[in-house]
Formats: sequence, structure tokens, C-alpha cells
Amino acid sequence: MNVSVQPPDVALPKSGLSALAENWRADVLAGFLVFLIALPLSLGIAMASGFPPQAGIITGIVGGLLVSRINGSFVTIMGPAAGLIVVILDSVQELGQGDAVAGYRFTLAAIFFAGIIQILMGVMKAGKMSAFFPSSAVHGMLAAIGVIIIAKQSHVMLGVKPEAQTLFETIAAIPASLRDMNPEVAIIGLLGLLIMALWTLVGNTRLKVVPAPLLVVLLGMALGKYFDLEDEHKYLFLPDAVFLPHHEFVIGPKFLVTLPQNFLAGFSFPDFHLVGAIAFWRQVFAIALVGSLESLLSAAAVDKLDPYKRVSNLNRDVAAVGVGNAICGLIGGLPMIAEIVRSSANVNNGARTGWANFFHGLFLLVFVALLPKVIHEIPLASLAALLVFTGYRLASPREFKKTLEIGWDQLGVFVITIVGVLGSDLLIGVAIGVLAELFFHFWRSINWRNVLKLSRAIEETAPGVYHVQVAGAAFFGNYLALKNDLATIPPGGTVIFDLSGASSVDHTVMENLHHFCEDYRSRGGDAEIRGLDQLVATSKHPLAPRKRCA
Repeated sequence: MNVSVQPPDVALPKSGLSALAENWRADVLAGFLVFLIALPLSLGIAMASGFPPQAGIITGIVGGLLVSRINGSFVTIMGPAAGLIVVILDSVQELGQGDAVAGYRFTLAAIFFAGIIQILMGVMKAGKMSAFFPSSAVHGMLAAIGVIIIAKQSHVMLGVKPEAQTLFETIAAIPASLRDMNPEVAIIGLLGLLIMALWTLVGNTRLKVVPAPLLVVLLGMALGKYFDLEDEHKYLFLPDAVFLPHHEFVIGPKFLVTLPQNFLAGFSFPDFHLVGAIAFWRQVFAIALVGSLESLLSAAAVDKLDPYKRVSNLNRDVAAVGVGNAICGLIGGLPMIAEIVRSSANVNNGARTGWANFFHGLFLLVFVALLPKVIHEIPLASLAALLVFTGYRLASPREFKKTLEIGWDQLGVFVITIVGVLGSDLLIGVAIGVLAELFFHFWRSINWRNVLKLSRAIEETAPGVYHVQVAGAAFFGNYLALKNDLATIPPGGTVIFDLSGASSVDHTVMENLHHFCEDYRSRGGDAEIRGLDQLVATSKHPLAPRKRCA
């Protein structure tokens, strides 16, 4: 939704019961509308991750009722995210060795320890670590996740289970699934996908208040009733059609969400028997790293949507997410992050404080506790359509175009990371992307010794005027030192970055400096970047990598 939300004339309290008393009407409404989006997505993400459907609901409840009270952000929504599907599914399959139930319980133990690591990261102020990873590698990781989601959920959307063992076999089986699709299931899934696509074109703000995922689920439930998905039966479809070699199809409750009738029966407990295995800890660190990185990036992005221009405490956010994940691991939930899609919907629907997140969790709890039979009527194809659309947004051609506009080298890092993730796993793929960015930076740099340390100095040249001098090679690997220094500059002044002495500046540093200037201005100060005329950009993009003129 692209609704402009204007802050009221009076300043809002940042937290506490006073915020609830003043803003509960706006936050209840926003929380309810986010709940309508979160319910189907939480179910779909859980099943795509190899977890029971209720696991996603549990995470949304914990994220809303608990984490919203201790986190460091204001309008972010904490819950399960599509970006973690690949990590969790890989953990279930690797740790379970073919036993889905065992893999689920071993993964719960991994989520618990990942949460502990995230708590320690927050205490050690690791909220700044998002600046270390090159932007193109991170976006390449997300695009690869999108490709994997599309590959796996397309078959569910079409009502077909391919006999594929590897990811590339799953991708290659999509044409066969289109040929052999179960028509009634495919109608539900494809119509849902069409609604998601068309809803992005709707400009009427009143219509946009109705979440597209809700429409997809309601249509799916209506068609499920019409096709009698609750009762197993066979039917014939287009017996004379050349493009359908199989004419008899099976319909039944296996195409619907299965949820325990008793809410408490949906809780599960972890199995810690693999704590001594290397494979177990590899999954722990994958969950902690990918989840923390996504959460930090999302929380920082949501801050830019906040109409009150508040800045999240990212260290506290990481620790709070860690607390939530440790609890979810103990009771059967998925890991959570600060989720960008639901958070943006939260802002656009008028949320003012973190209580909107609380109410979103409360609505989830009430609904799943009182109306589990309604959830059982949701077709799996509808949820798969939501995930396929989510995957497309992560890996759309627009992402490739945006990266190319920054420069050919950034597109190279982006594509190399995608291929690395698809060919190995997330951690190895991101590492390959980081190495690719290092290669391009070495290629741009005049003096490779400058890569080891960023030369910088901050001087207060006049009261409230801070001159930041940067020299040598500035890139993602040495930017953290400068970021730490910038955190000491008080708000409300004037910050001038002088890059005339830099030998090269990569895209990640340009992006971070740009965001610093935006954030500093939003808090009443002024900031600008000078000296770029001494450097040659790799493209016309304002945040393109730069190299000193020959």
C-alpha cells in the first residue's frame, strides 16, 4: 500500500502504558489489518519450512505479545518470514535424515541455540554488523531465496508432487507439473496468484485497505467448498484435451491446512540429542546469521517508513528477537525476524506504537484458539500462491535491473551470490558473494594495502560542525570502524563528509553514507558528501562504486 500517513501535532510517547492509552484505537485497527495478512502467511511459511502449520502462528503470537514489549523498534512486526524458509527446510531435512518429525524437533533445538546467540549478539552490540556485508551479496542471497521458494511452492500451487531430489531437479520439474497439474487445485492457486499480481496495480486507497492475502484465502476457501476439497474423491477433467495426458485426478483433505482442534496440542518440544554434531551447529549459525541479518535490514528499512522518523535500537532489536526465538524453539515455533511486508502494512494502516504489533499477536492467539476449524478450510494452493508471489518479489527482474544500474560489477556480485546459494547453501553462497565483492574492490583499488585499514578522522571545525575526512580505500570490510566513529556525533549539528582523499569507495559504503545523511537530517541536523568530483563512478547511479581519477 502507498498511503501517506501524517503524524499528529503532538509528540507520541515511545513506549509504555501511556502510549497504549493515547493511541490504542489506531494501533488496534492497524494490528487487526496486519493480523489478516499475517495469518495466511504464517501458515504458508510454516508448511513450506517443513514445520506444522501452527508453528507459524506460535511465532506470530510470541513476536506480538512478548517481543513487541522488549524490542528496540516502534512499528516493526515480528514474525516468521519467507526469507528463512530455505534455512529451516534445509535444517529439517539434514538433521532429520528423512524423518520429518525428528528433523522438526532437532531444528527446534537449533532455533533455541540460535536465539541464545542472537541475545549475545545484541548484548555485544552487533546491530551494526549489517554494514559489514556487501549490499549486492545480501540482495543476491534474498533473490536466491526467492528462486528457491518459487521452485518449491509452484508444485504445491498446481497440486502436483514431483519426484525430485535436488533443487535443480525441482526447478526442472516445473514444466512437467504444469502439464500434469490437478485442474481444480491449480484453479485455486493460479487465481490466487493473479489476485496478488493485480492487487499491486490497484490505486484506490479504500480498496487497498483490504489485504490481498485475505482475498486470496477467502476465494480459495469458497472454491474449496465448491470443489468439495474436504472429502476425498476422484473426478475426470477434459478427457479429450491433448495437453492433459492424465485425465483422472484425486481431490481430498490433503489439499487443505491441517491444524489441531485443541490449540495446546499444537505445541512441540525440542530434541537436544544432536548438540554434539557439527551439522547441528552449522544449522544453528545459519539460522542466527541469516535471521539476524534479515531482521536488521528490515528494521532499518521500516525506520525510513515511520512517519515520526524514530530510529530503532538495533542492538536491542537483535537481543529481543533472540529472546523470542529461544522461546519459540522451546514450544514448537519458527524463528522470527522484523518482517518488512507486514511492517510496511502496519505503518500504512496508521500504526503509531509497538502496541500495534502486540494486538496483531493477540488477534492471532484469539483466532487460532477459538476458530481452528476455519483455518482447516484454507487450501494449501492459496498459501502456495502467496509464497510464489513473495518469491517473485524477491527475485523479480526489477531487482536485476536495479543492481545493473549501480554497475556491472555489482550485478556480477549479485548473480554470483545467487548461483553460489543455489549451488551450495546460504552461508557458502553469501561467502562466495563477499569474496566476489572483495575481488572487484581489489580490482578498483590503487593501493591494496589501504584495504586493511580505513584512514579517517572526525574534527569539530566549528561549534556543531563536524568534518569527516576519509582517505584510502573505503569498502564494506573496513567501514565498521567509521560507523562506530559516526555514532559518537551528537544529533542536530552539521556533518560534512570529505571523500576527496579516498582512492576508492565501494557501493556498500556509498549506500551507508547516504543513509546516514538521510537519518541525520530526519533528526534535525544537516549532512552532505563532498569530494565525489575527484572520483570516477562505474555508472550514473548516485550510489555507484567510485575510483580515483587516473
